[in-house]
Amino acid sequence: MRNRTLVTTFVLLGLTDDPQWQIVIFLFLFIAYVLSITGNLTIILLTLMDSHLKTPMYFFLQKFSFLEISLTSTCIPRFLVSIVTMNKTISFEACFTQLFAAFIVGIAQFFLLAVMSYDHYVAICKPLHYTTIMNNRVCTLLFGSCCLIALFLVCPGVIVSLSLEFCDSIVEHFFCDYSPILKLSCNDTRFMQLLNFIFAIITLITTLALIMVCYGRILSTILKFPSAQQKKKAFSTCYSHMIVVFISYGSCTFMYIKPSSEERISLNKGIAILTLALAPVLNPFIYSLRNKQVKEALKDVIKKCTKDTSK
Repeated sequence: MRNRTLVTTFVLLGLTDDPQWQIVIFLFLFIAYVLSITGNLTIILLTLMDSHLKTPMYFFLQKFSFLEISLTSTCIPRFLVSIVTMNKTISFEACFTQLFAAFIVGIAQFFLLAVMSYDHYVAICKPLHYTTIMNNRVCTLLFGSCCLIALFLVCPGVIVSLSLEFCDSIVEHFFCDYSPILKLSCNDTRFMQLLNFIFAIITLITTLALIMVCYGRILSTILKFPSAQQKKKAFSTCYSHMIVVFISYGSCTFMYIKPSSEERISLNKGIAILTLALAPVLNPFIYSLRNKQVKEALKDVIKKCTKDTSK
């Protein structure tokens, strides 16, 4: 039996204690963080500045980039500071704030991916009614709903977790994740693990089902197009979104769809790096920076900036 003591701080073990590997990890995560902020911030600024990108698709891309910045910023900067200062402690309040923020942003992303697939469905299957269906008010309501649903799903688990007693303070992770935190509790956490499992199932299955229904309709509509050029153009609109969906659902399925908090902590660390560091770097390139409209908008902004500086 572990002694019941009042835990006011947690110790995040990080990824390794090897000093040489810590340098490598720091450089890798620092570069990844800078690239992710730069790439996603570029998308946000372009969609705000360029009039050609004032469409529902780019509105949702802007919000997705904002969520990407928010997600990586909840965990990576603090971990980088802990490597430099060699201080692995985090207060109880800061730990649960990090946990709360990361889960809200992460769940909101899944629902936003479902909304983006619906946007593609309307654009391809109902092009004549697209501007009427996906007007500014509807787009804002859809994004707001993603955030509210995420808040609703996260709050019960986090609120109940705040009442837990903890017998240990050593967290086997580099940020405050749900399963490693539950592992430290003196209480019976089977209900909490079940609640976590159910909410993860609701989030992933519901959003994935919506995405599959939308893309099923899209595929059946594309196959009816008479010309190969039309089919190619329609597929090019969707394939980037599907790559991001595959990365997001693949990583989180390994991380959270499991009934026990005792399993595969080391595997979760690696997948967390993919989700929090690599995906935010790749997504701007996969989603937008390969898009011709975005490239043209970026060129126009660079031209304007160079003209202003030359004056």
